[in-house]
Amino acid sequence: MKKIQQILLTLLLFCFTFGFATNVVAAEETNNNFKINAKGAIAVDFKTGKILYNQAGDTPMGIASITKIISLYLVEEAVKEKKLNWEDTVAISDYAANLSVTPDLSNVPLHKENTYTVKELFDSAIIQSANASIVALAEKIAGSEAKFVDQMRVQLKDWGIEDAKVYNASGLNNQYLGDNRYPGSAADAENLLSPRDVAIVASHLIKDYPDVLKVSATTTQMFGANTQSPVEMVNWNWMLPGFINAKEGVDGLKTGTTELAGACFVGTIQRDGQRIITVVLNATDHKNNPSARFVETGKLMDYCYDHWQQKEVLKAGSQLPKQKNIAITDGKQLKTTISLKDSVTLWVRDDLTEELIITPKFDTKKVSDGAVKAPVEKGDVIGKATVSLKGDNLGYLEKAPSHEVSIVIDKAVEKANIFVIFGRKIENFFQSIF
Repeated sequence: MKKIQQILLTLLLFCFTFGFATNVVAAEETNNNFKINAKGAIAVDFKTGKILYNQAGDTPMGIASITKIISLYLVEEAVKEKKLNWEDTVAISDYAANLSVTPDLSNVPLHKENTYTVKELFDSAIIQSANASIVALAEKIAGSEAKFVDQMRVQLKDWGIEDAKVYNASGLNNQYLGDNRYPGSAADAENLLSPRDVAIVASHLIKDYPDVLKVSATTTQMFGANTQSPVEMVNWNWMLPGFINAKEGVDGLKTGTTELAGACFVGTIQRDGQRIITVVLNATDHKNNPSARFVETGKLMDYCYDHWQQKEVLKAGSQLPKQKNIAITDGKQLKTTISLKDSVTLWVRDDLTEELIITPKFDTKKVSDGAVKAPVEKGDVIGKATVSLKGDNLGYLEKAPSHEVSIVIDKAVEKANIFVIFGRKIENFFQSIF
């Protein structure tokens, strides 16, 4: 009977081990083989900026009308700073009026004799990707599109984006702008950002002005209802409800298409309280499949949610792997235990082991020669430890450090009296001699 039990136990352990190993191998194969059919792509966790996927993410490339999310940020900022009101009217220049009826461009018709509000033009720039609308807003804010571009460039540098090439507010190729192109720029110049850059802009836009998602989630809306050219705008984002590539949880953000940039899309989805931002630039199969950018975005979103999850990898009160105690100078006790103050939660991919890299860095003002001077209180912070997952080299969106947690004293230690301190010094003196 015992022999049968041993055989059954061995078989059970074999099946469990084989099954676990198979799942790990399957996960590794999925992660190693996964690729987005596009020139560049990136996916990030909105809250932490953790990069979940990166494909040529640092290579500048055409972004077409995705450019408008930079411009829209500046519009939102102008409203916040009370330089603009949503109901302010915007004058339409000859440039904007002519651009609005240029064939083959995404637009809403703008007429010089009509009045349009900031909000109307803002909405049309997102929903209809109206190029002339964003030009009119740029002129309203800065006096000219060129001066507005200068503001765009400053904003990008403020976010640490140094490799961007920005020549206009809309994302059009300069060939459509004629004499209105940015001074000194080439006749065929076009805006270039890397997938990482786009994700940074999108992250700031959503964090600072979340109301933009209400507009980007709008499927249809009338424009110019009381004008001679009313038009029903239809959102270019086919991942919204009711469209061919609809995906639950998607509520933004912006498409872009030019010959140079190809079909592009910066998307965002929220599922179970976790928002992800994705960027797909120049989807390779767009000529054969107009939905290519959305198909690839859907794959990327599913990949992130299917293969990454947030886990508590360290509990509050965990000790440093190589240092459980710290010496106490002039204390009643000569050492005390130390630990990490808070728990640590990280994004963990299913093919990565949960082996952690914990790097402590003690505060040199509090820790000298590896010791803390008494007295110390329970909870005193004496340094920080960075925590990262071994094997995860993707990093964070804006090159943020790995997760940091405070190193604290576990037990208070009072200062020893003068006689004890003096006695120890004598003892140490003789020990140093002999």
